[in-house]
Amino acid sequence: MVIGLPIAKVRFTLRALDTLSLPPYKGSAFRGGFGHAFRKVVCAIRKKDCTDCLLKHKCAYSYVFETPPPPDTVIMRKYPRAPHPFVIEPPDENKQVYEPGETMEFSLVLIGRGREYLPYFVYAFEELGNMGLGRGKGRYRIEKIHAGGEEIYTAETRTLREPRNALVIPAQTEPVTSLTLTFLTPTRIKYEEQLAPDPEFHMLMRNLLRRISSLSYFHTGNKMEADFKGIIERAGAVKTVRKDLTWIDWERYSTRQDARMKLGGFVGTMAFEGDIMEFMPYLRIGEIVHIGKATSFGLGKFRIDRERTT
Repeated sequence: MVIGLPIAKVRFTLRALDTLSLPPYKGSAFRGGFGHAFRKVVCAIRKKDCTDCLLKHKCAYSYVFETPPPPDTVIMRKYPRAPHPFVIEPPDENKQVYEPGETMEFSLVLIGRGREYLPYFVYAFEELGNMGLGRGKGRYRIEKIHAGGEEIYTAETRTLREPRNALVIPAQTEPVTSLTLTFLTPTRIKYEEQLAPDPEFHMLMRNLLRRISSLSYFHTGNKMEADFKGIIERAGAVKTVRKDLTWIDWERYSTRQDARMKLGGFVGTMAFEGDIMEFMPYLRIGEIVHIGKATSFGLGKFRIDRERTT
C-alpha cells in the first residue's frame, strides 16, 4: 500500500490584458516566468545562486524552486536538489496567441508541505502577470482559482481561501489484468543513466517508486516503507502488448544556467497485461504528480485510459 502523500491541485484562470504570444508547449514559459517572479517577490539576499546562501534551508524560494536536500538527509546525499514540491500543468491546447480579454487555464499541483506555500504561488503568478509573459511580455491578471470545484480566489476580492477539499486517491479493490497508459506531455524516463525512448513496465515502476518515495521523504518527513526490490521484480513480469510512442524534441533556454537545454521525451500510448493490481496505487498517484524528469515544467503527464479487471 502506498504511503499517504498529501496533494492539492488548484486550477488558475488567467485573463489576457495585452496580447499574449506563447509557444505551443507553454510549460517552459510558465515555469521559467514563475521562477523569476517568485525570486523577485521572495528573495531577501538577491543572490543569483542559492547554493552558498545562508538562508537556503529557511527561504521559501529556495525550498520551492531550488529544493536543496536538508543537511541531515539520509537519501540523495550526493544530489544538489531534491524533487520540487510542485508541478505546473500548462494549458493543454496548442493555441499560441491570446488577445486581450481572452482567458486560458493551467493547473498547479502542490505536494506535502508545498501546499502551505499556495499564497506564495498566487502572489508570484500575480506578479508575473504584471511583469508580462511570453514573447512581447504580454500582461494578464488572475481571474479566479478553483480547487476541487470550489472557488477559492477571484480578481474582485483578491482574497485567497484555503482549499477545503482534499485530493483523494481512489483505492483499488478489483484485480487488474490489462492496462493502457497515455502519455500526454513529453516524458523523460531514465534507466541505467540513459534516456529510455520506449520503456518497459518495470522501468516506469522504478521511476514512480523513486519519485513518490522521494516526494514523501522530503516534503512530508515520512520515509515510505515498501518492498521496492520485490515490487520491481514483479513489475518485470508485466508484459508490454502494444506501443505507439513518438519522440518529441523540445528545447528551452535557461536564463539561470545561461544555456539551452534539451528536454525531449516520448508521447503516445502503451498497453500492458499481467497482474497489475499491486501497481495501481502508484500509477494513480503518478497521474497527479507526473513521472520522469522535468515534471515541474509539466513533462511526464500521463493518464490511465483503460483497465480490465477479472
